[in-house]
Amino acid sequence: TPSMCSLVCRNQIVEMFDHAYGSYMKYAYPADELMPLSCRGRVRGQEPNRGDVDDSLGKFSLTLIDSLDTLVLLNKLDEFEDGVKKTVKDVRLDNDVVVSVFETNIRVLGGLLGAHVMADLLRQRGDRMQWYQDELLHMAKELGHRLLPAFNTTSGLPYPKINLRYGIQSPLSRTGTESDTCTACAGTMILEFAALSRMSGDSVFEDYARKALDVLWERRQKGSDLVGTVINIHNGEWVRRDSGVGAGIDSYYEYLMKAYILLGDNVFLERFNIHYSAIMKYISQPPLLLNVHMHNPTVSVRSWMDSLLAFFPGLQVFRGDLKPAIETHEMLYQVTKQHKFLPEAFTTEFRVHWGQHLLRPEFAESTYYLYKATGDPYYLRVGQSIVEKLNAYTRVPCGFAAVQDVRTGAHEDRMDSFFLAEMFKYLYLLFTEKSQLPIDIDDYILTTEAHLLPLSLSTTQSSCQGNTTDSASQEEYLFSHSCPSTETLFPNNPSFAKSIRDSYKYLTGVGRAFRPLPVREIELPLHDNGMEPMEFLKSMGISLTQLPQATEGNFHKGVFRVKLVAEVSPTTEEIEVVPHAVQLISPPFLGRTVLTAGPAKFGMDISKQEHGVKGSIVKASPYTACVQIDNTADIKGHIALALRGDCMFATKARQLQEAGAIGVIFIDHREGSNSDDTPLFQMVGDGESTNDITIALVFLFGREGAVLTSALEEHQNVDVLLLPKENHLGREKPVGMNIKLRLAEEGELEAGAVRGPTLEHQHWPLTWSTLTCMTPHSYRHGAVFQ
Repeated sequence: TPSMCSLVCRNQIVEMFDHAYGSYMKYAYPADELMPLSCRGRVRGQEPNRGDVDDSLGKFSLTLIDSLDTLVLLNKLDEFEDGVKKTVKDVRLDNDVVVSVFETNIRVLGGLLGAHVMADLLRQRGDRMQWYQDELLHMAKELGHRLLPAFNTTSGLPYPKINLRYGIQSPLSRTGTESDTCTACAGTMILEFAALSRMSGDSVFEDYARKALDVLWERRQKGSDLVGTVINIHNGEWVRRDSGVGAGIDSYYEYLMKAYILLGDNVFLERFNIHYSAIMKYISQPPLLLNVHMHNPTVSVRSWMDSLLAFFPGLQVFRGDLKPAIETHEMLYQVTKQHKFLPEAFTTEFRVHWGQHLLRPEFAESTYYLYKATGDPYYLRVGQSIVEKLNAYTRVPCGFAAVQDVRTGAHEDRMDSFFLAEMFKYLYLLFTEKSQLPIDIDDYILTTEAHLLPLSLSTTQSSCQGNTTDSASQEEYLFSHSCPSTETLFPNNPSFAKSIRDSYKYLTGVGRAFRPLPVREIELPLHDNGMEPMEFLKSMGISLTQLPQATEGNFHKGVFRVKLVAEVSPTTEEIEVVPHAVQLISPPFLGRTVLTAGPAKFGMDISKQEHGVKGSIVKASPYTACVQIDNTADIKGHIALALRGDCMFATKARQLQEAGAIGVIFIDHREGSNSDDTPLFQMVGDGESTNDITIALVFLFGREGAVLTSALEEHQNVDVLLLPKENHLGREKPVGMNIKLRLAEEGELEAGAVRGPTLEHQHWPLTWSTLTCMTPHSYRHGAVFQ
């Protein structure tokens, strides 16, 4: 029964949390994160740099702060009180560390505020925390002031990174050179900053967060009401114009809806509703959510989705739009059944695009909200499967380890703080009746990091009058100005959700009726090149069907416009990736060290270089190569080493090509990743034209990259050869021979005749080992050499 299942699962979830939190406190505290495979803490600067992944780490015991209000929800009040004391006593917020403004806000500031709210509640109840005197709120205010300098831009959009001790402008800050930030990074401040303002009585935080939201709203594409993924913080121009609901944008939409609920300010709901209409018009293709170009939203810009969009069905429940929420959630569940977990990205055919699974909680979050909305026990079974898979495939002796690739099951030595902050909250809430919780969960909104902020904040002070929304003539949705009530709005009838799910049962099965990409009509202009347009298209393999009507508008001088219906058919096989190699050819290696590398879809085609690309290697400075290169004199004429992360491969390639590099070896920032456990992939561009990039580009996983960087540190001058792996020097080369084969006619061998039809096979790559196998027995079966 659901109640029995809930009790068993709830106890299992608490035990799992104890294992994760206990391992962190035993092996890692006061470090920011636990390394569950190494059974030690990850301290910034003491472990190999992982690029932007490390921007969450500020030497402020991140996992402890992120976990505090989870301890209260799971009724672990002794551990909570002890955790608060440790935070107050040990945690410093003024470390000389460059951190992500976004991550520090949602994890640390949100964690401090959520823990303060819980501590204050327990103190008021009179049985615990009587010693507490708002220390966590004072820490939150200090951190808020340390983040405020990030907003010192001409546009009001915050810098993406800040030094906790030195801010942005100080020469010691090692930051302030960034020009771009993601939409979610700038638009996910309002809940924490407004809560801080209303709890502390200082309005400056809420004012800055509102200003950033105003800029994003003003810079939306007015024709489509969509926003892009990356924006310039100085002039407000869009840098990446693809628009979706996943990575780079996700929590911007979430915070518009939740800011309305937390603060009671209508302006946020009006903006959310206008954006939501655009999302459902252009991005939502149930059950898929596909990125489009914000200026031309009828064009899908990629054929894969990222796992962060799994939060969106939960947001649709807030909106009261259950049907598409159920459809998308069911699609995501099918993907987890096929791959055990949601891969970091997966194609519209539900194959793996990026195989990582970082213990992300978004799918569990949407499962919880759909269960509360429908009462359908199906979602309890989904939650049970999440619990079982986490235990079966990610549990290790010192905690839970992220999955490096869902196809191989290989682990990664990381357990992000959001696993404790979010995953266990949503799973526990899913299996727990409201009456069994230590708090009334309906009195709180959960932030994007699942921290608990009280809805009573809406009455703490009147709404700021600074924000306005353009009036838009929109068809009003029935629930446009209300928060949906699970008691009255949704039918507590499991058959309601089941009837919607049923048509999506076989999404990932063979012979499914589902068509992932809809038929779309496009216009294709053809310039006259000496061939009739129809014949030209046929030569490309495109067949045409004549339209029933033709108008004069279809014809223009010099251009013939043809309307055709294009349908993208599912491919049956993965694209084959041709392995490349980085071969160390200088002494003492002399070609004996050959590292397997992945190719790029852009830049020089190395396979067409007869002898590969040879050069000595030099480490780029900065190592991520996302901004102007400092050591151009060293790089010029050499092959550069650059670390993956912080920006796109194409951005790095352009910076290094401009610095004079003849090639680039990109090295994975994930330590321990390797070509044995992880399938090779082709590096792709940034969505724009990459024709300007002409240098050689290859990719090494972490373990192979470590071999190369160690060689450079030990020997200073290291020469390498970049080439397809099958061509590397010293391999066993095939013998090229011209051979003619024909089948002997009956009796011919005995007579020694040499007539009859012959089959010529030119340049057959026949190795000596093959020749030795051509015994006289082969001749007796009729193979004749000429």
